[in-house]
Amino acid sequence: MLMPHPAVLRGLLDEYEATALREPADDTGGPGPRTRDLAYTLCVSTGTRDVRHALAAARRQLATHPVPAPEPVVAVAAD
Repeated sequence: MLMPHPAVLRGLLDEYEATALREPADDTGGPGPRTRDLAYTLCVSTGTRDVRHALAAARRQLATHPVPAPEPVVAVAAD
């Protein structure tokens, strides 16, 4: 099975977790469209069919191939 680059997987995982918390539910009370899209992409990326399994697989992979935290962006004021 192909494995996604750890930085890509970290980005997907972070975005999924943030979106799942803030995106409103759809009309049926299920996840919103962006959350569903990210869940699908995580499943494809991890070779799973359920987002819970995808999240667990992503976390396991990132535990063995950690990705350094991105450097903070520092704004520089123009004079």
